[in-house]
Amino acid sequence: MNLQKLASKLLPLRGTTNLIQVCAFKNFPAPENYDHISIPDRPKLRFMDKVPQYPPTTKPPKMQKKLHLMRGPELIHNKLVHKQYGIMALGGGRLRFGHLEMLRLTIGRKMDTNRMFAVWRIDAPWQPVTKKGQGQRMGGGKGAIDHYVTPVKAGRIILEVAGKCEYAEVKRFLEDLAMKMPFKAMAVSQEILDEMKLKEEEEEKCNVNEYTMKYVIQNNLGGCQKWLRPNDMKYFGKYL
Repeated sequence: MNLQKLASKLLPLRGTTNLIQVCAFKNFPAPENYDHISIPDRPKLRFMDKVPQYPPTTKPPKMQKKLHLMRGPELIHNKLVHKQYGIMALGGGRLRFGHLEMLRLTIGRKMDTNRMFAVWRIDAPWQPVTKKGQGQRMGGGKGAIDHYVTPVKAGRIILEVAGKCEYAEVKRFLEDLAMKMPFKAMAVSQEILDEMKLKEEEEEKCNVNEYTMKYVIQNNLGGCQKWLRPNDMKYFGKYL
């Protein structure tokens, strides 16, 4: 009974034309050529020292917080040198030795060293952070050096992953690493950076509102300069 029903459905209806399905050829784009890329002898990220090396007779210097090293946009190291993939900071912050080791070990396990390589775009920890022992009273001078950090500004490229690979191959573990950063970060490719730059230029060009944040602050509308921070006067509320 089931075969009869199936046969009746497959038979063409009376008064209708028969439809014949034919497989067509599809034109797929040619794969990207990676012949111009050469893999270095050491494709993995190099180890970074936990403490900077000083001469034996030099006492490690102490330092102030220097928050200006984390504020504002990165003006130099904000582009991909190899024009492929990497991790970009979206805000300012500090990287400790543990963060750098997490990045180094994870990328060393995840990437294919026969086709890919990774490079650092930041320095080893160099800025000292002091800390006093628990339970001590205020005063008594500056505390001893507890650890060293690397300050990072918004837009800084932390590391790059390049080689004979596509973005889909590295996207997953780069996004996981970006989520583990102590500040907001994202995985980027050269196409993503180009789109972000083009979108920013279009928004600035097509903006109809004349009263932008920059115009309001520079012209002191409503007396806003009385309660704005110096950082807002410099970056017009874009960077915290």
